[in-house]
Amino acid sequence: MTAGFGDFANIDVDKLLNMRFDHVQDVQKAASELVGRAEDESGLVAVEYGSQGLSGLELHPKAMRLSAGELAEMIKATVRAAAEDFNTRFEDLLDGAFGGDGAMREARDPEALKDRIKEMETAYDRTFNDVMGELDRIRHRLGL
Repeated sequence: MTAGFGDFANIDVDKLLNMRFDHVQDVQKAASELVGRAEDESGLVAVEYGSQGLSGLELHPKAMRLSAGELAEMIKATVRAAAEDFNTRFEDLLDGAFGGDGAMREARDPEALKDRIKEMETAYDRTFNDVMGELDRIRHRLGL
């Protein structure tokens, strides 16, 4: 019987799933094209970081005047910054594609995640109590 569901019961599930699948493919394609970028403060090292990892490294000729250890540390720090930029861009892509609620960023902040879980728990408890109260009222009306 579909009377209580209105047009909802007539949804073409295959079409809906294909639309979602196409959307996920679009997001995957966009993610594969994302590039995070960073440059050290002196402009000696520039890095690009993509979904496959380090995708570009440029060293200014003056960088060769640094000691091997200094240059290595500068490269590592710049790669980390480019990876963080990539992650931020990726999170923005996911937020835009799947709801935009910032959940990906919250997952990186344990305190924000705890707060969000407590909010969800409170909402669940309130809804559960409302439903149980309504079921109790129905039980009383039916004399059960």
